Amino acid sequence: MRQPIMFAHLTDTHINVPDKNPLFEIDATKKLRDMFAELGKLSQKPAFVVISGDLTQDGDVDDYRHLREVLDEEKAKLGVPVYVALGNHDSRPFFREGYLREQPSEESYYYSFMEDGLRIVVLNTQVPGTHGGRLDEEQLAWLRDVLAAPAPNGTIIVHHHPVVPTMTPLMDSHLLDNPQDLAAAIEGSDVIGLLSGHIHCNNIGLFQGVISAAATGVAFGIEPTGNDSMKFVDNSGYNLVLVKNGQMIVHPMAMAGDQSIVFEWKMDAAHAHA
Repeated sequence: MRQPIMFAHLTDTHINVPDKNPLFEIDATKKLRDMFAELGKLSQKPAFVVISGDLTQDGDVDDYRHLREVLDEEKAKLGVPVYVALGNHDSRPFFREGYLREQPSEESYYYSFMEDGLRIVVLNTQVPGTHGGRLDEEQLAWLRDVLAAPAPNGTIIVHHHPVVPTMTPLMDSHLLDNPQDLAAAIEGSDVIGLLSGHIHCNNIGLFQGVISAAATGVAFGIEPTGNDSMKFVDNSGYNLVLVKNGQMIVHPMAMAGDQSIVFEWKMDAAHAHA
């Protein structure tokens, strides 16, 4: 029997370079460093860390350079690899130039890796220029090819836009646009779970019979029950994920924060109830 695998799922770091005006006056870099410090205090070190998108707030090349420096320092201290996905706030060309240190391009960023028999598939649900999320046919075809052969310890998919219903129609409007296509791609495969972000609050449900879990944002949270407004809250958290006996188990972890409302985005009634 394979040994259990535990890893950390972070999301929505929303980092900018330090000399920029911070979003909501929140120091997102400090929050990310504090989270890695907490990971270092765990009795069991995670096998790896994966961040499911919205890596930066503005998506500038210097923001990605700064993020790479921070993550290089933190993963060296923790002693584990860090993997990232892109979200709606991210820029493909500037990510490639600043974070990957490659030539900039609009090429979509998705890949898979294996950790002790567990396959992690990192998808790109962003639609450049919008806040919406969608998986195009090229990526879905690639996913079907990857899943054609099972992994020894199953597969977990990491993506930015969630796929299971939330507590309100307002938050439901931020889900993946074509979940039925993802459902068809994973049907009959070895997928045991999906991990996402985007909505800045814990949200756990079933998708095609497997657990789908969104994590609270690193930079800030969103109060999950508002339908006429979004209340942005000074809190943060992450998920500890355990793969054991063929199952994905998710344990939400909360970080210290004053829980104050740092911004409220009010919707008109037509938008809020669409």
